[in-house]
Amino acid sequence: VPGWSKPICIGRHAFGDQYRATDAIIEGPGKLKMVFVPDGPNEKTEWEVYNFTGAGGIALSMYNTDESIRAFAEASMNTAYQKKWPLYLSTKNTILKKYDGRFKDIFQEVYEAHWRSRFEAAGICEGGYGRA
Repeated sequence: VPGWSKPICIGRHAFGDQYRATDAIIEGPGKLKMVFVPDGPNEKTEWEVYNFTGAGGIALSMYNTDESIRAFAEASMNTAYQKKWPLYLSTKNTILKKYDGRFKDIFQEVYEAHWRSRFEAAGICEGGYGRA
């Protein structure tokens, strides 16, 4: 990136996301739905993703777990802390408000609960997590 002169830490997460995603070719018209069936007494939740018309198209379903995202946040912050580099989380939470927003929220929770004081004491305050 033009103008950057110091190293930073950026993580790449790959648990459920694309490596365990389900993708499909949709042949012809029809409705693509996503359904969550919870264990226990709660009712299932169903979302209509898209109503295909014409020749069809493609579809992709990804997932992740809070546990995996928290572990990723801890590992990322630990690496940045050991290197004394600022940590940046790259998301598209303006587009994927819930999916990438969950990463952003969990990263912030982990930072505030376990890392803010360490980053500040180490002088890692140039942007990203550890920003002054």
